Amino acid sequence: MSAEPPRAVLERLRAVDWDGDWDLAAGHSRSRALLMREHMRRAALWAQAYGAGEKWPFFDVTEFVDPAFRLDPDMESELEDYVAHNVGTPSTARTCRGAVRWAALRAESEVALPELPDPYEPLLLMYGRGGGYSIEEFIDLYGVMIPYGKFESNLNAEPFLTLAPSTLDALDAGAAGRITYYAKISEGYPRSGPRGILRRRLVGREAKTHDEAFTRALRWEPTEYLRLYELGHNDIDHVQISEREAAAFIESTVKRLGGSW
Repeated sequence: MSAEPPRAVLERLRAVDWDGDWDLAAGHSRSRALLMREHMRRAALWAQAYGAGEKWPFFDVTEFVDPAFRLDPDMESELEDYVAHNVGTPSTARTCRGAVRWAALRAESEVALPELPDPYEPLLLMYGRGGGYSIEEFIDLYGVMIPYGKFESNLNAEPFLTLAPSTLDALDAGAAGRITYYAKISEGYPRSGPRGILRRRLVGREAKTHDEAFTRALRWEPTEYLRLYELGHNDIDHVQISEREAAAFIESTVKRLGGSW
């Protein structure tokens, strides 16, 4: 779990464009959706641990972990002033307060904590990639809408643990259309450690096909692999994978090659 000081978290919030940069949000729609889903999963874990299911998914974890905890008065005044003048929706404001209070709790309190992932880091990253959200029948991320899902389904959702900015940027890069990811597998290169990954994008009403591989240049580049495979000209096999699995491969590749997106 993060030990980021509360002042640093507040500064991260100050850097967010809460007025709605639609282009920025739309350009990061895939990563923002993944980050929101990961928040929903983590929030469900913390809600389960502290009997806060009715408050899920946007709540102040500190209120349940240590009800007696109080933020430094000067920090609280500064936080409240910032939230009141910049953060629009009550739900988003609640999570901003919660993120700063959580950082302060981690830095100042000796209360025992369960081994659970940081409850606010996915949201903080999401805010920085295009602002907040609004709540209607779905969660509107200003570029994509995602369903709430049930508490239990979020509790058991597949984790999204690859939160490096370079990984998130790679997932967003040129990501127009409906995307399916594939891993190239063979002997010695299982699904968990494939030879490489590809994505097929179907764009527009006519579903124009774009096939791309994530290359050693750390970017998506056109590939003929899937077309040749369909024609029977490739011996290397492949399997469909999730976006989270694709993210894990991207992150490991960036680390291995020592580059940055």
